[in-house]
Amino acid sequence: MNTPEELSDTSCGFIALVGAPNAGKSTLLNSLVGTKVSIVTHKAQTTRSQVRGVVTLDKAQLVFIDTPGIFAPKRRLDRAMVDSAWGGAGDADIVALIVDVDRGLTPELEKLLEGLENVNHPRILILNKIDTIKNEELLALSESINAKLRFEATFMISALKGYGVQDFMDWCVKHIPPGPWHFPEDHLTDLTMAITAAEITREKLFLRVHDEIPYNSTVETESFKIQKDGSYKIDQVIYLSRESHKKIVLGAGGQTIKAIGAESRKELMAMYEVPIHLFLFVKVREKWGDDPERYREMGLEYPHGKG
Repeated sequence: MNTPEELSDTSCGFIALVGAPNAGKSTLLNSLVGTKVSIVTHKAQTTRSQVRGVVTLDKAQLVFIDTPGIFAPKRRLDRAMVDSAWGGAGDADIVALIVDVDRGLTPELEKLLEGLENVNHPRILILNKIDTIKNEELLALSESINAKLRFEATFMISALKGYGVQDFMDWCVKHIPPGPWHFPEDHLTDLTMAITAAEITREKLFLRVHDEIPYNSTVETESFKIQKDGSYKIDQVIYLSRESHKKIVLGAGGQTIKAIGAESRKELMAMYEVPIHLFLFVKVREKWGDDPERYREMGLEYPHGKG
């Protein structure tokens, strides 16, 4: 953390990354931080709660907030995720709208622009996946979005390939407020190791069985212990909403759950650079989406009222 004599010339700002599901927010966050802090899958609504990625550059500290995709909520979990996204936008110093240029100006994006009218912080527009459309289409899309809502700046990037990401970061450094840092210099995320481990396994679960089970399955780390030999022993539970999904996740002879565990263990070992003993369990809780405790585990506020 900063020493008292250093506080006067440091700056620190929170930048919320908002957008529709699968606009590329998590990919952008990982690109900005330079390592994986937010899981990425092709399944919509993968990010459920706010994930903060921290970038410290000289005297500036940027805290990027990856928020859940904003969409029309149908269930209680949906509402909690959307509330979390708008909460992240409301609390930030700068709000960055990430747009998938492949989709263009959709009704979903129109709704997002309406919601952003109520955000009083500086807004910037980020047009993502620019390598997928022609320049004239890109410029036309930029003009039409900027005509609907005023943005301080527009950036055209490819989060996956890194194009334009540094320009966005440089702009943020110049526009965040002065103040002390919120995280140590070597800090990359606010997630605990237990939550990170659960998110990695959830990513592997979705990548392996995304067509067969709904996105409202979840993974929780029940136990995270550092052994005497320095290795980590991790016990995790995959919660599913239906008994029929359990057979899918286990697979014939337990092959699917073994593959999910092996893929998660491999990434966790690379991430933490220690041996990992990972044990996965599968439980069915038909109404886990109505259990406030599950929401607390995911870092979400439980939305009361009808689900």
